[in-house]
Amino acid sequence: MDLFSSKPSSTSKPLSVSDLNTQIKSQLETKFGRLLVKAEISNFKAHTSGHFYFTLKDSQSQISSVMFRGQTSKLNFRPKDGLEVLVKGRVSVYSPRGNYQILCESMEPIGSGGLKEQFEQLKRKLNAEGLFDQASKKTLPYLPFKIALVTSPTGAAVRDMLNVLSRKHPGAELIVVPAMTQGVAAAKSLIESLDLASKIKDLDVILLARGGGSLEDLFCFNDEALARKIFSLNVPVISGVGHEIDFTIADFVSDYRAPTPSVAAEIVCKNIEEIKERFEGSKRRLYFKLKNDFSFRKQALGHFSKRLIDPRKKLDDKRLKVEDLNQRAIRAIKNKINQKRSQLSSYTNSESVIKKEILVQKNKVEALNLRLTKTFDYNQRNKVMRYENMCSKLRALSPFSILDRGYSVVYSEYENKIIRSNKELKAGDELKIRFSKGFVKTNVTKSYELEEAGSGKR
Repeated sequence: MDLFSSKPSSTSKPLSVSDLNTQIKSQLETKFGRLLVKAEISNFKAHTSGHFYFTLKDSQSQISSVMFRGQTSKLNFRPKDGLEVLVKGRVSVYSPRGNYQILCESMEPIGSGGLKEQFEQLKRKLNAEGLFDQASKKTLPYLPFKIALVTSPTGAAVRDMLNVLSRKHPGAELIVVPAMTQGVAAAKSLIESLDLASKIKDLDVILLARGGGSLEDLFCFNDEALARKIFSLNVPVISGVGHEIDFTIADFVSDYRAPTPSVAAEIVCKNIEEIKERFEGSKRRLYFKLKNDFSFRKQALGHFSKRLIDPRKKLDDKRLKVEDLNQRAIRAIKNKINQKRSQLSSYTNSESVIKKEILVQKNKVEALNLRLTKTFDYNQRNKVMRYENMCSKLRALSPFSILDRGYSVVYSEYENKIIRSNKELKAGDELKIRFSKGFVKTNVTKSYELEEAGSGKR
């Protein structure tokens, strides 16, 4: 008997209700197969077994529907009354009661309202599990050098990030890990790219980024599996998805959220700017400290120079004294000679006695003249030697003369402080060494005591 014939045959055998329902079931399920239905949910009930029972309706009709636990566990949102959805499934008839319904295999919300509802439901779920907790956030490295960019290799986001990073952090190693950032397969692609990036040796940070777009365009970043992948990574993740007003689940679960891809790159570079400012500040402070220190030492040197008696002046004083003594000695000798001459003229003794006395006095005069000459030469040589000795000592006291003899002065690189003992240093400290003709900079690798160095121990 043909179920859909216009007239039953006179010889037709009557059908039982069970047979009728069975034929209806066969005809309907064969006729429609798998289909897509756009409708609004009503009378939604979630059974303890995990199955969902609900009605799909439009403005004029409705049909019963069911979604079994195997399919409900795959949903990223919680259905509710009034939500417009797109259902994929097939028509089925429950023969014992003659009811027909749709067996739903998958379900997606329709429009931004549905996507927002799905977003809010997943947000509440993951937040309740602690995936957004601040205590779980990983600390960003102070100065990352190996950076992975998980994004589309052809989008504007990757160009913006590369431009910022190459300009502000030229020493960084940038690795672009291509991924789809839009479409049905984008979430899976992002997960695979994050997994690949996390295996890069010595990686410091991951930038997960995409340029702006509609809610639908960005919805791949609201995937639950993607959120759990981000949370499980050992490398810190900075998300820069969309514009400042756009928020995704990836933003909440990442260790740091940036409003745009460019800002995400700026966050990576922020300590570079701080280091540059600190360096410039230290440079200026060091310059003024050296300038003030030089001025102070120049004044101190001038003060000590005024207090220090010039050896040449002392030598001149000694020379004047010697000259005065010489003149006095000559005058004394002349006076003595004149005295003797006077005595000689008064002598009435014999000529031989007078001659003898003259000879004696003449010898004395010659002896005195010789002693005077020797004394003057000796004093002059002694004063010259003392003068040269004092000049030599004066030169030896000069700090520049000490450096000329091969010595050097060791300064702390940043504090500009003179280092007097190895106990003031530790391995890794930066030093500046001044020689007679210039400076060098070096680092401390190891410190030894004087006794250790002498004994050959290392």
